Amino acid sequence: MAARAHSTGGSAAEGEPSDASALRLDKWLWFARFFKSRTLAARICVGGNIRLNRMVVKKAHQAVRPGDVLTFPQGWRIRVVRVCALGERRGPVAEAQRLYEDLTPPGPVREGPPVAERRAGSGRPTKRDRRAIDRLGGKS
Repeated sequence: MAARAHSTGGSAAEGEPSDASALRLDKWLWFARFFKSRTLAARICVGGNIRLNRMVVKKAHQAVRPGDVLTFPQGWRIRVVRVCALGERRGPVAEAQRLYEDLTPPGPVREGPPVAERRAGSGRPTKRDRRAIDRLGGKS
């Protein structure tokens, strides 16, 4: 028996948007250098942690077009960006920054988990203090 080829109606690769003015969401996030790998970008998409024009996205192959607004977590902050261009490759940082306009509201940016505050001049923490700090941080 001859195997039948399933036609998708277009020449686009499997999972790719058929429109030339669109690109997969995970691919665009990777091109724009928001995530180190395309796998991480896809994981954010599939986890339902990203919004495209205020709508929750749960598919990595969601089509993105210029003018769309994306909201997603990156590290300890929430990023809001407008797609300006689609891009053709994962290039240098300067090239990647031309793909989007950052709309993230200004505010305090924390680059890590919450840290327990200590009074100045209180000295080095004791063993009891360290245990209390570990309990605050969720360590057992």
